[in-house]
Amino acid sequence: MPDSPSRPFGVAVVGYSFMGKAHSHAWRNVGAFYDTPQVRQQVLVGRDEQSVKEAADRYGWAEAATDWHTVIGRDDIDIVDICTPGNSHAEIAIAALEAGKHVLVEKPLANSVDEGAAMVAAAATAAKRGVCSSVGFNYRRVPALALARELIAGGRIGAIRQVRAAYLQDWLADDAAPMTWRLRKESAGSGALGDLGSHVVDQVRYLLGERVTSASGHLRTFVRERTGDDGPEPVTVDDAAWATLTTASGTVASLEVSRMATGRKNGLTIEVYGSRGSLYFDLERLNELHVLDGPGNGTSGARRVVVTEEDHPYVGAWWPPGHVLGWDHTFVSQAAEFLDSVGSGTAALPSFADGLAVQRVLAAIEESAAASGATVDVQKD
Repeated sequence: MPDSPSRPFGVAVVGYSFMGKAHSHAWRNVGAFYDTPQVRQQVLVGRDEQSVKEAADRYGWAEAATDWHTVIGRDDIDIVDICTPGNSHAEIAIAALEAGKHVLVEKPLANSVDEGAAMVAAAATAAKRGVCSSVGFNYRRVPALALARELIAGGRIGAIRQVRAAYLQDWLADDAAPMTWRLRKESAGSGALGDLGSHVVDQVRYLLGERVTSASGHLRTFVRERTGDDGPEPVTVDDAAWATLTTASGTVASLEVSRMATGRKNGLTIEVYGSRGSLYFDLERLNELHVLDGPGNGTSGARRVVVTEEDHPYVGAWWPPGHVLGWDHTFVSQAAEFLDSVGSGTAALPSFADGLAVQRVLAAIEESAAASGATVDVQKD
C-alpha cells in the first residue's frame, strides 16, 4: 500500500453544497469520537471562488480551491471525497485513483452503468497499489439498520419472503419549485430513482446480503417544466418511481420513491417479513427498530427496540444509552470506517463494485419502465 504519511491524512472534499456540508461535518468530528488515523481538513473545492471560500471558512477547512485537477495532484492530499453532481463522479474519481489518492464518492456511484464499470476497473487497478475506494451509502451506518442486518443474518426472523421499502420526500411537490441540477438528466442521470432509489436498492442488498436478479418498474414525471435562471426548462428526469425486485433467493421487494409525496420530508421506511418474524424501520425515527422475532400468543406484536445501547452497532463511539443519534452521525461513522480501511490497507465497504451493482438495478428499472413494466433481468456484476 502507499506509505502512510507521518502527518495526518490530508483530505480534500470536492463540492460544498448539501453533501459537501455533511461530509465536512464528518471530517471535522470523526477524530473526536473514533480512534482512527488523524486527518487534516486541507482543502474544500468548488467552482465559485467566493462561495467556496466562505464555505471553507465556515466548515473548518484550511483553504479553498476551484480547480480539482490541481488539488488531486498535490502531495499534501491523501484522500479525495467527491460530493459533486453525478455527471462528474467518474472523471474526478478515476483521475484521483490514478494519482494514488484514496477516494470516497457520494451515491449514486455514477450516472450510468458504463461510467460505474469504468470506476470499478480504476478502483481495482488502484487497489493493487494499496489505494482504497468506497461509495457513500451512509444509511448503512444507521445503528438500527446495522442491527437489522445482524438479526436477519442470524436467522432471528427466519427465511426472508418479502421486503417493502419506500423513500418519500416532498421538496418538489409545489409546481412552482425552481429548476435545479437534480432535474436535468445530463447532470443527475435520473431523478428520484437515482437520488432516493439508490439508497433503497442498496438497503435491500445490504440487509439481505444477496443480489437483485430482476426488476420491473414504472417512472413518472408529474411536473414537466420548471423555471430556471433563463426561463422555463423541461424536466428531463422522473419525479417518482415504482418497482418490484426479485433477489437471488426468491425474495420479492417492492420499491417506491418520490420527491412529490406531499407532507413527507425524509421518509425512508423499510419492512422486512420473514417466516418467523418481521422488522420495521422509519428513518424519521432512526433510533428505533420494531422487531417481531418469534410466534405471537394472540396479544403480542412487534416490540420497539431503542437502538442506543453501547453494544449496538456504531453506538459505542457516541453517547450513554438512551441518548439518541441523528442523521449527521451516519456520515461521521462512514468517515471513520473509511479511515480505518485507509490506515490498515483493507478493502473499504461499500465498494465501487457495490455501487455498480446498485447502478445495474436502477438501469434495469429504467429499461423496464421504457418497456411498459416488463420484467428485466439485472446484469450480473
